[in-house]
Amino acid sequence: MDATAGAALKKLVNLTSPRLGTTVVAASDEFFGAKERLIHDAEPVFLADKYDANGKWMDGWETRRRRGLGHDWCLVKLGIPGVVTGIDVDTRHFTGNFPPAAQVDGCADVEAPTAASAWRPLVPASPLGPSASHLFVVADPTPVRWLRLSIFPDGGIARLRAYGKTVAAVPAAGDEVELSAIRHGGRILGFSDAHYGDPWVILTEGRGRDMGDGWETRRRREPGHDWMVIALGVPGKIRRIEIDTAHFKGNFPDKVSLQGAHVTTGTDESIVTQSMFWPDLMAPQPAQADHVHVFDGAALADLGPLTHVRLNMHPDGGISRFRAFGRPAG
Repeated sequence: MDATAGAALKKLVNLTSPRLGTTVVAASDEFFGAKERLIHDAEPVFLADKYDANGKWMDGWETRRRRGLGHDWCLVKLGIPGVVTGIDVDTRHFTGNFPPAAQVDGCADVEAPTAASAWRPLVPASPLGPSASHLFVVADPTPVRWLRLSIFPDGGIARLRAYGKTVAAVPAAGDEVELSAIRHGGRILGFSDAHYGDPWVILTEGRGRDMGDGWETRRRREPGHDWMVIALGVPGKIRRIEIDTAHFKGNFPDKVSLQGAHVTTGTDESIVTQSMFWPDLMAPQPAQADHVHVFDGAALADLGPLTHVRLNMHPDGGISRFRAFGRPAG
């Protein structure tokens, strides 16, 4: 994966992340490596001296050597349905035991797929190499709920990651909801820097499990401040903001501020450019280490219904979670 492609993926959601409730429900075989390892959020590792009862321990899904016809497969259920725009089939650390080829199909069924399910090829049968990340662009606008990874004929895959945008049901008008949540369609449009962590996880549920479970920028050595532009999954009037700096103790922002706007047209890139000039939703407020900050009432300006917010960190640092609560605009 080149640097440009990697940076573009950082703005998208990893739909196969267990953070979203994704699970690996079945596999043809998992003799050498458990199927659940296929979707771990952590990067795959190699432990030279680690063995288990079946042989060499590998950080990924690995099947036994196939001696007959056919091929191995794995079935993944996405926690939140989404439109897949990129798939990474990662064979890192699998050098003499990687599959020569792989294919990924998608299915929109709500319940478990059956023989009658309509599978669509997202990635056709494609060659793989040893110990490498293989990034495939997907041009299919139809949302999927299930992924089927097929490997030909057998072998090991360290990680399967499907990048894209969630497709979520819109909450009923009138109820206060988390307007920015990924489960409601919230997403990241752009950011100044994301040297550490995965930016999109700040829109997920719960508190961060460690300092790597959040958005963190490099140390800023020049004037200015870091920022992120977020498209709300549900447009609405924001009544409460939560900014969590869980586990960020020596690297939390000095201050945080917000801008907001109601935008109906424009590309992601043009909206990010416009965000510099949006009105203030919240003036800079002091931040604390490892703390859930709640801002409401007089701290938030009345800008009416919003579709986007710009989160500013002064001057830099890390944020674990961001949540904007309010009532849908209808």
